[in-house]
Amino acid sequence: MKPRLVPCPACGTPAAFSPENPYRPFCSARCRTEDLAGWAEERYRIPGSDSANEDPNGN
Repeated sequence: MKPRLVPCPACGTPAAFSPENPYRPFCSARCRTEDLAGWAEERYRIPGSDSANEDPNGN
């Protein structure tokens, strides 16, 4: 059976989404590391409220 191919989230290159690809869903270690660095550098944000600016008493 042929492995399912998905686009790499970092570069868009087709990558095998199977246990044989240790970097899945990425195509390579470089793309996986680049994505991790993006999270570490806070380039990505999850939408939501900024709890640091909220009044803990709800006012």
